[in-house]
Amino acid sequence: MSTETTASVSTHILDTSVGRPAEGVAISLSARGGSDAQWQALGGSATDADGRCKDLPALPEGTTHVRLDFETEAYFLKSKNQQAEAQQDAPANRDSGATGAFFPEVAITFAVTPGEHYHVPLLLNPFGYSVYRGS
Repeated sequence: MSTETTASVSTHILDTSVGRPAEGVAISLSARGGSDAQWQALGGSATDADGRCKDLPALPEGTTHVRLDFETEAYFLKSKNQQAEAQQDAPANRDSGATGAFFPEVAITFAVTPGEHYHVPLLLNPFGYSVYRGS
């Protein structure tokens, strides 16, 4: 697979409620070749201790759109008690619902161009998130 005919993707997650990387978040990668094409699940991985996901599957040739699905609910359930200890009035302890996450999953879809690398960081907290094209 030539890097001139395919795009590549990487990501990382920062939990802005505690100012630390989000470890252990499952991420799934899907791709399609055109706006009318069906999504093809390519596989996934999970973030490491630095919040990075370095081993996402390669994109097939002809990919025009990519979707990253972040499974944030399990992360917030696991870290809810840790956040409470770190912050006495942590937002995760207030009205985030039964699961501890207002956004139990985050799906980010973006367009890609062959030969380009796309680093898409997720800034995450129990009540919001932000993404951008990084470098």
